[in-house]
Parts: sequence; C-alpha cells; structure tokens
Amino acid sequence: MTTAPELAPAAALPFPLVERLLSHAVAGGAPAVEVYAPATGHKIAELPQSSVADIDTAFAAARRAQREWARVPVRERVAVLRRFHDLVLAEQDAILDIVQTETGKSRVHAFDEVADVAVNARYCAAAAERLLAVRRPRGVLPVLTRVEVRHRPKGVVAVISPWNYPLALAASDALPALAAGNAVVSRPDNQTALTALWAIDAAERAGLPKGLWQAVLGRGSAIGGEVIARADFVDYTGSSATGRTIARQAGERLIGYSLELGGKNPMLVLDDADVRAAAKIAVRACFASAGQLCESIERIYVHDSVYERFVGEFVNNTRQLTLGSALDYSYQIGSLTFARQIDTVAAHVDDAVAKGATVLAGGRARPDLGPYFYEPTILEGVRPGMTVYREETFGPVVSVYRVHGDDEAVERANDTAYGLNASVWGRDRARARAVAARIAAGSVNVNEGFIAAWGSAAAPSGGLGISGGGRRHGPEGLRKYIDTQTIAVQRALPIAPLPGMSEAVWAKTLTLYFGVMKALRQQ
Repeated sequence: MTTAPELAPAAALPFPLVERLLSHAVAGGAPAVEVYAPATGHKIAELPQSSVADIDTAFAAARRAQREWARVPVRERVAVLRRFHDLVLAEQDAILDIVQTETGKSRVHAFDEVADVAVNARYCAAAAERLLAVRRPRGVLPVLTRVEVRHRPKGVVAVISPWNYPLALAASDALPALAAGNAVVSRPDNQTALTALWAIDAAERAGLPKGLWQAVLGRGSAIGGEVIARADFVDYTGSSATGRTIARQAGERLIGYSLELGGKNPMLVLDDADVRAAAKIAVRACFASAGQLCESIERIYVHDSVYERFVGEFVNNTRQLTLGSALDYSYQIGSLTFARQIDTVAAHVDDAVAKGATVLAGGRARPDLGPYFYEPTILEGVRPGMTVYREETFGPVVSVYRVHGDDEAVERANDTAYGLNASVWGRDRARARAVAARIAAGSVNVNEGFIAAWGSAAAPSGGLGISGGGRRHGPEGLRKYIDTQTIAVQRALPIAPLPGMSEAVWAKTLTLYFGVMKALRQQ
C-alpha cells in the first residue's frame, strides 16, 4: 500500500453548517452524544438525541403534512425530485465533505453516493406518473363491470438507514416514498446524522413542504422500536440480526417492511475471462468504502487455468492503492468508520492466518494514518473453520479460491445463507449469463462487480436468504410504498340471476360464459 508523503486530514465541519443541519432534527429531549470523525479523531458535533415525546412530535407533523401532500398531483411531487437531483449535483462538494468527515471514506467512494441519489431521483421523477396511474383492468362482465385500480400511499414511512452509505441509503429510499405521496420519518445512524439532515435540508430547498420529511436521532436500541411502533411501513438497511428483530416488530403490527441486510458476496472468474479487466474491477468491487458495503465482494472463485494470472494482477493492483483522509480525490481508500469494524477485520485476518491462510496483500492496521485505517487485504488458503470463510467481514478483506469448472464455482458461490450480490466474469457473455442465472442472489453482475446492477435504478435490487426481503429501485421499489384500492362499478344489470331465472339456469349460463372467455383467451 502507498500513501502520499503529506497527509491532509479532514477538517472539522463549519459550525454554522452543523447548526443549520441540526435544526432539521426533531431532537433534544434526550441527552446529547458526541460524534467524532473516524479518519482523524476530530469532534464533529454534539448531537442532540430524540425522546419519546420528540418522536411523537415528528410523526404528528409528518401525518399532518402527508394528508396535504397526498392530494398534490404526482407531476408536482416529482418536480421536487428533479430540483433535488440538480441541487445534489450542484452542491456535491459540500455533501462530499460531510460524507467523508462522518464516514472516513475516500472522496471517490463518497461520490458514488452522489451518483446513486442523482440516478434514483431521476428515475423516480420519470417513472412515478406511469407507475402510479389509475389502471382499468377488465371487469368480471366486460362492458357491464367497470374496474379501476387506484394507489393509496401507506402514510408515514420510517426509513432506518445505516452509517456506511448515509446519503444513498437515506435519500434514495425516501425519494420513492415521497413520490408515492407518503411522508417520511428518518432515523439515521448517529455517526452519519448530518448527511441525512443535509438531504432533508436540500429537499426542502427544492420545494418539499416542511414537515413532510422528518428526522429523529438516537441509537436504534434506544428509539428504533418507538419509531416502528408509529410507522405505517418500515424500510431498513443493516445487519441480518437487526433485520429479524424489525421483521418481528413490524409483523406484530401487521405493517409492511422492506429489508436489505448483509452479504457474503461471490465473484466467479471463468476460464475465458478477461483477466486484466476482472482484476482491475475486483479492486473496486472488494474495497469500495473500505469494504463497508453490503454489495461488496468477499469471496473470489477463479478457474485454475487463469488463477495465477488473475491473482498476480489483483495483488499488484491492490498493493498500489493509496490510503489517506483528505477531503479531495488524493486517495483511493479511506478509513473504516468504527473501532468495532477494525477489530472485526483484524480478528478475521488474524484467525485465518493462525489457522494456515496466507496474506497476499495488506493484512495490517495503519494507525500511522488514523485510528481505523486497515490495508486492503487478500487472503489465500482460507478453508472451513476459519471465521472469514462464512461470516461477513464488512471490511477490506477478500479470500481467493481455485476452482476447476463452472459447476464447482456455482456450487461454492451458493454455499452460503446470504444472497445479495454476485459477479461473473467471462468473454462468452451468453455462457456467463447462464452461469449468473444459477447463482442464488438478488443481483448478479456480468463483467462488473456491483455497480451495473445497483446503478440500474429501473431494475429491482434486494436480497435472498438472510440478505433480506423486499426490493428497492425499479417499479417494485416505488410500489412497495403504496396500497392498492379496487373500485368496481356495476352498470345496467346486477351480477345475479335475471328476473324469473332460476339459480340452476344462472349457473349454466355462467359456465357457458366461462368457457367462451377461455376459448377467446380472455382474462
């Protein structure tokens, strides 16, 4: 790993900016907590915390605003999203500074969040009117039965977002909920609360009615249950363990939920792969945001015939990565965000090495750069019994394995309880697609790591197995925030025997009608 000679540590955020953003939080009824920049240790803010009374206030305001918002035509709602899209791009330097300061990630990976929000805002703005339009399916008796299917917003959606992608996962889940006519109450992680508050601030400057998007602050263990107890739908991104708890809480209230949880994502390098391209993209696929990404690759299965070439290229590329904490594009890899993350990474690597694995690149903490820096690490010789073999590391660690054919690669890729993302590399794209279709994952990228599927906002994204349930992005990601209402109007004749007709004749008449409709291939 390399670093520039002079480190340029992230500076503290301007006090007036912090104060302005904190004004958007419904908080202060509980003791404040101090938040520090992970890359430098500098104090970011005294973060007010929300009491139960604060949460009640936030939901009450959101419900009042939502009743008005639901009556606003969809075309006017999405106009706000278009202006929000423009603000995010125009003011990207400001939000990139906040994201970097709160997370410790490099600027190149912070920009991924700006791009994600822009893509999703644009998709929602373009697709919402079509997806939310009234449908008129065929009635039980054509002509006589007129049917309309209308869409009703859920009400107030709780968006519980994590610290690792604080802009993308706060804003890109809120936008379709707002487009569908809902209000949103966000509960961002304390570490990255200012990023979520910036998104609310920008949305209001783009024309979103005040009160429609609220934020409450506090640890999930302290206020998460209170938020779920008041919401009409819950959107959560985070660990599989917490996802199970939220599913139980939502299930008891019989409200809907969408969960994107953990991953132990595989990459398959087939024998005809472009090795150089695969090794180049693998760096980003494995180490984006220092590996603190649910979609990141943690396992790579390489065909024996190209194993040496791929690993040689991958190791060389990884060793050339630069680590640092400047608020610019000087460095490729930033810091981990918490002490617990670097502790987990070190424990997984140390356990593997103690049990016989080999470190091909990285494998060291870098306290000389900051308290939570850890070098991007490649392990070889990982086998069952090592913690890193099955458990999600959620850090800059990947294991490489030899395989001898497509069947073995698919079998080993599917040997996991997770099923979020996967990657397949091969020059024969038809063959690679066929391999991809055999992998049990919500998204599979061919000749890419994760961005091709994730960035295609018109297509759904989500997990199988313990990687979650429900989808974000695409039509599914917007329609999850609505309920449907069917209105059927019967004209002229009732659906019942005509005057003087017996029930037996009525049954025969319907039987004949059903047969005719089937012959005509009608619904």
